[in-house]
Amino acid sequence: MGVVSVDEGLRRAEAVGLDLVEVAPNSSPPVCKILDYGKYKYEAQKKANIARKRQKTFEVKEIKVRPSIDVHDYDVKMRSMIRFLNDGDKVKVTVRFRGRELAHQNLGQRVLERIRDDLDELAKVEQFPKMEGRLMTMVISPR
Repeated sequence: MGVVSVDEGLRRAEAVGLDLVEVAPNSSPPVCKILDYGKYKYEAQKKANIARKRQKTFEVKEIKVRPSIDVHDYDVKMRSMIRFLNDGDKVKVTVRFRGRELAHQNLGQRVLERIRDDLDELAKVEQFPKMEGRLMTMVISPR
């Protein structure tokens, strides 16, 4: 419709039975549209809901192991980690040391290295192993 005054725009919108909505207030001159404002708000809310649904959310699953983990227990934990990674979740692997095990942190380091090597083609290390008190943690995420 070109550049018209605010009064003229309001008259035209009222003649059609719709609302005059300012679409781009920062442009010079401001851009307005004649439309049904209720319908406009509804569709904008619908677009926002669809965008929120498509947004990928992931959880951090935690797997706890011990430095002296047995073969079968290791395999069970590994199956869980593979399932979590295939679902798109991150996995936080925690090695808990008790008592005198704290003197042998290299055993916990070896367990975490073994997990990293076994999951090499499926996941990447996001946070390398570090000690936090009696716990050694590592975070891995899917590739």
